[in-house]
Amino acid sequence: MSVPILCAHNLFYDFEESGNSVPVLRDLSLDVKPGQVTSVVGPSGCGKSTLLYLLGLLDKPESGEILLENNSMTQASEQKRTEIRNEKIGFVFQFHFLIKELTVLENVRLPILKSGKSLQSANAQSEEILEKLGLIDKLNRPAFKLSGGEQQRVAIARALSNSPRILLADEPTGNLDSSNSDAVFEILNEFAHEGGITVVMVTHNMDLAQRSDEIIRMMDGRIVT
Repeated sequence: MSVPILCAHNLFYDFEESGNSVPVLRDLSLDVKPGQVTSVVGPSGCGKSTLLYLLGLLDKPESGEILLENNSMTQASEQKRTEIRNEKIGFVFQFHFLIKELTVLENVRLPILKSGKSLQSANAQSEEILEKLGLIDKLNRPAFKLSGGEQQRVAIARALSNSPRILLADEPTGNLDSSNSDAVFEILNEFAHEGGITVVMVTHNMDLAQRSDEIIRMMDGRIVT
């Protein structure tokens, strides 16, 4: 049995709204197995995206513990959390957040350059991932001249450019038609099963969720069976 790469133990999280505390996550625990696609599903407002942000170390729970590769993140400093995000976690969102004036290559190499690698190394690494995603012919095209499906694939390339251990995807197919949704899911599936990258995907698309290795169902800030 594989050891979980990512764990959450008894998470509680509240959202502050107009001076009032609104409960979002209530005593939530889960284990995520490495090298597979795990889909998180549930109605809007049940806490799916909040959970993803906590797992990605973008925010901290009110209480509870998050372990990444069996190391507790509870007491980690903000600097340490940032380092771990840059080294081990990639993010893909419903809105791709590409810099539209930059080319495909320039968008993808940004996080690699930020990590301190040379321009030559960043270009080579970017071209390798773009080749895998079928985008090498779009290398020098500005992002705003791409289709929606192509833009989301570039966003995935950017998220994978630093070879993260974990990819967190928040509604990555939410703005795509069924054909492009299938293509994006197959990309994530391939990188999980062949590249060993752990994918956690929040989605409302039950057809895609059913094709995942595991489904986590949420309701009212809790995991339900």
